[in-house]
Amino acid sequence: MKLCRLVGASLLVLSLSAFSQQQEPAPTPPPADQSAAMKEAVRNFLAIGAPPNPEAVKRGQALFVPTCGFCHGTNAGGGNGGPDLVRSVLVLHDKGTGKEITPVILNGRPGTAMPAFKLTNAQIQDLAAFLLSRNQAAANRMEYKLLNIVTGDPKAGETYFTAHCASCHSPTGDLAHIAGKMDPPALQSRFLYPKSQTFFGPGAPENPRSQVTATVTLASGQSFTGRLNRIDDFSVALTDQAGPHIWQFESEPGIKVQVNNPLQPHIDLLKQYTDADMHNILAYLETLK
Repeated sequence: MKLCRLVGASLLVLSLSAFSQQQEPAPTPPPADQSAAMKEAVRNFLAIGAPPNPEAVKRGQALFVPTCGFCHGTNAGGGNGGPDLVRSVLVLHDKGTGKEITPVILNGRPGTAMPAFKLTNAQIQDLAAFLLSRNQAAANRMEYKLLNIVTGDPKAGETYFTAHCASCHSPTGDLAHIAGKMDPPALQSRFLYPKSQTFFGPGAPENPRSQVTATVTLASGQSFTGRLNRIDDFSVALTDQAGPHIWQFESEPGIKVQVNNPLQPHIDLLKQYTDADMHNILAYLETLK
């Protein structure tokens, strides 16, 4: 009898335990769209509010371009004498409501080139939505969508590469499979601005092939060659096997400095490229998978 009571008590405990486990609330699942949650967090941080209705933005843009685009630019960034509406204080205060811009649209601005327009309230609301979208896009760079930039002619790019780049680079050597290692924007940025240092400090480890060196020759004839650390109108500093050196031009009369920058051809080409050249080179590099 005692054994039965013990077994019954054990079963009761197990049943209560199983019941309590069944009644525990399930953990809250993470948001289905992490990207949407991140965008909302960024918008809250920037205090730019919710995005306007995309259909209203589309209608507003279709109305804005033929009606206002000639003076204010097709993207409201300023045009033929008309101001930039993206940064307009009036538009910023309007916040997509249409209240601030309505009097200006309906009455114009006497004494200026801004005429009056006969638009309905619905049309003005659409214009307000479009202008709000442009303002928010300017404030929130995270929502900028990079369009396809691979639009050039690969054959023309290969011709340009052979004439100007092949003496230093090889499609089967240092650039082999380069298109598989970088996306198009990064690849374009790499050949236009190959320097591996950033304004705020060192970026990626410096490629030895791109290291800037210098030879400093003193009036006595003694010379030093090493990695260039800095050069300006007042001094030059480099590091060789013996360590760092610095010379002040004012206290070292007759000093000569010869700088060797392997990236100089890139710097020179940047001044020569046409838009077509840049697109063609990128299109060619994209064939190097």
